[in-house]
Formats: sequence, C-alpha cells, structure tokens
Amino acid sequence: MTDRTSLPIVAIVGRPNVGKSRLFNRYTGHRRALVQDLPGVTRDRIVEEMGLLGRRFLLVDTAGLDPDESKGLEGQVQNQARVAVSQADAILFVVDGQAGLLPEDQEIARTLRRTDVPVALAVNKIDLPEHQHRTADFYSLGFDSIHAITAEHGTGAFDALEALIEALPDAPPDVASDEDSTFFRHNDSDADDVPDFSDEPLDGAFGAEGEDTSAAKPKEGASLDEIRIAVVGRPNVGKSSLVNRLLGEERVVVSDVAGTTRDSIDTELEVDGQKFVLVDTAGLRRAGRRSESVERISAIMTLRALQHAHVALIVVDASDGIGDQDAHIASLVRERGCAAVVLANKWDQIEGEQGPEILEKIGHSLRFLDQVPVISISALTGAKVGRLFPAIQRVSASAHLRVPTPALNRWLQQAVRKHAPALGRRSGHARRPIRFFYAVQTGVRPPTFLFFCTLPKSVMTSYRRYLENQLREAFGFEGTPVRLRFRARKG
Repeated sequence: MTDRTSLPIVAIVGRPNVGKSRLFNRYTGHRRALVQDLPGVTRDRIVEEMGLLGRRFLLVDTAGLDPDESKGLEGQVQNQARVAVSQADAILFVVDGQAGLLPEDQEIARTLRRTDVPVALAVNKIDLPEHQHRTADFYSLGFDSIHAITAEHGTGAFDALEALIEALPDAPPDVASDEDSTFFRHNDSDADDVPDFSDEPLDGAFGAEGEDTSAAKPKEGASLDEIRIAVVGRPNVGKSSLVNRLLGEERVVVSDVAGTTRDSIDTELEVDGQKFVLVDTAGLRRAGRRSESVERISAIMTLRALQHAHVALIVVDASDGIGDQDAHIASLVRERGCAAVVLANKWDQIEGEQGPEILEKIGHSLRFLDQVPVISISALTGAKVGRLFPAIQRVSASAHLRVPTPALNRWLQQAVRKHAPALGRRSGHARRPIRFFYAVQTGVRPPTFLFFCTLPKSVMTSYRRYLENQLREAFGFEGTPVRLRFRARKG
C-alpha cells in the first residue's frame, strides 16, 4: 500500500448540508460517508485514498464548518473540521447553488483566502443548464477556480476535482503513481487448489525429506506489516475515548452522548515498529432500535469495517456488565471470521474485590468466542492500555497461522484414533462408520481447514466441535475463529 503519510491531502469543506458527503461518495465510487438531508450528519473526518490524473492523494470529507459554533459537542465537531483544513494541501470549497450566497459562506471564504494552498469553489445543485446563472453571486467570494456541479448526478464534479489536482505541487516519484490501492481480503482462501491425495494413506504421505513440519507457522507471504483494527461495541462504552488514548491526541470526537460517532474513521499509528490502522466505528444497536436511517447506515459501515479488519477490539462497559447488544456484536465479529480481543472498559469504576467476579461473568457471557483474551482497561485513565498491542499482535498472528500438511494429518490421525466419529447414514442405506482420509488447510483469516471423508453430511456438530477443540489444543489459534469444512473424497 502507498505510504499514506507522503500523500497530499484534499479536503472537502463548506457549511453544513451543502452536499459535501454526497460529493465525497461520488468521487470514491461507493457509500463511504453518510448522506442525509439533515444538517450536521457528518461528524468526523472521513479519509479515502484516491487516484486521478496520475496522482495519488487522500480525499477528506469534513463536518460542515459553522463559524459560530464553539462549545459542546458541535464545537468539537467544528474543531475537527478546522484541523482537517489546516492539514490540507488543497481545498474543495462546496456551496449550495439553490440556497444562494449566505453569510456563512462568506465567513468560511474569508478563512480559506488566508490559506496558502489551492482552493477550488464548487457550486453544487446546478442541475439544469438554465440554472448556470446561480453561480454568478459566488464570484464575489474571490476564488479564480469556480465550477458548477451536481453531486447527485456527477455533472461537472470531476472537472472541479481535476482542476484542484492539477494545481497541486509536483509529487515525488514514489507518490505520483496511479496504481490501484491495496485492499485486504477477508479470507485468503485457496480452496480451489486443494491437492488430491485420494489414493494415499493417511500417515507418512505428506512432507518432503528434511521439511520442518513440527509446528504451525504464519502463512508464507502473509503481510503482517500493517494490522487493521476495528474498534466495535454498543454506543457509549468508550470506543472513541479509547482511540484517543491510543493515539495520544484528540483525533476522534469524544462525547458522553450515545451514538456520537456515526462514520468509520481510519487512523494510522506505530508501536514498537509495528504499524496499526485503527478504525473507530459507529456504536451498534439491535436493528429494532435503529429508528433513524442514519443509524442503519452506520451499522452497515461497522460491518464493512469488520469485513476488512484483521482484529476487532470488542469494547464492553465493565460497570454495566454484558447485555444482549454486547453478545450480538461479538457474534457478528465471530461470523465474519475476525480475530478479537475483548476489552472490559471503565475499570476505574470497579471496586477491587469485584474484579475477578466481573471478568468471570464477561468470559461466561461471551464463551462462544473461541479463546479470546479479555483485558480490563480504563480508557479514561489509561490503566492497562499498554497490554492491548501485544494481545492484538498475538491474535493477528494466530489468524494468519498455517499448519504444515504433514503435521495436520498426523494430528488428524491421532484425533480420530482418540475419539472416533459416530456412525453416519446415507439415504436408503444402513448406518456405517465415517472414515477420514486426509485434511488440508485452505485459508487464513480465519484459519480454514478442509477434511476429506466419507459421509461428510453425517459429521455431527458435536464432532466438529471436538475436532476444533483438538486443533486449538495442538496448534493454538488464540482469539481467532477456526472454520472446518467437510467434503467427500473424489472417486
């Protein structure tokens, strides 16, 4: 992936509800920012790497700038937008052509004219040619580059962005490439390339002479240079406070109002030479309680964050205990095959003698999460936060673990000998023994194993669980789901 710290930043700014997020989505080609006909929906900075005219750059969607807002939650939001503007190498200033020139636009323009970076003015909602005259009033703002656009349909939108990219200073050679961005796949599976050992005996059939097959190891070629972390949990459990604590700055808006974070925000940091990408996600609620369409879209974005994350930090409120919402979120993490660490936050509110009992209850309530570490922390005080990154690295390594085929099949032979599966039944036939021939690992993130056997549909759930437990006992897989699949042998 391109070094994002070396890429120029293009910030989309303007007062609330002029169409900035819709324009951002138009440029990026997917629904990455919330779009809603309500002022102030976008609350945090949203960043996307893009390529245009042979240049790579970071496009930033900001909350609507309000010159008069300085206190409370909205004041924090405005500060985030101003920080984005101060860091920008170019600015796309969006105004509403239907509403006309307003005093707020003039105030923002005065601020932008004091910057020494290129500024392009995009007059949005110019839907028809006969509406072109609406741009005339905006020439008084004093910008040379003015473009009539329609974010909803895309008319003129890329002309404005291209003009801004052309005004950027020349890029260094390593940043000027227009190669596609790298996206993480949820499951690096090679299930279609399963070798056929159907005529070989189970033991002694795999492994070349001199090959080290004694232990599991990370997948060859698997990149652990950057670990993506999705911070998930129900609203108001302290996710944004945790992100700010880890980053050491007010990078994410923090408030005691439940559901403050609505978009997913990617932030990079480095700890002891290991790169991490933190994604602070909107608080998840049960579908029946997401009455606003904004919250429904936020839930989808949180699931997308899980889809592309290596590790999920499941934040729970230790002072409240585990509820249905916490268990539901944990089940989503497991279903998507994401490695996880459970964080019992707000530990500063827990009395000393209550601690062991609370951790035991959390572990029992989330027992369907397989060997997931539970860490008690306080995002407010920073207590025990330093234990997170070693745990994240461990579970990430487990998710990338690959067991050599010879070791896997020696394990399978011992597991079946120790406890044979129950008799299976084929339609219209008497019950008969299930025979296992061999197994191969077909993927990582999560580790996925394919077992070739007779009567694969007759393998009971209890025996699947037995095999998974034996796998974990033999090879580890701390904090990551394990997928088992069963297939009939060819021939």
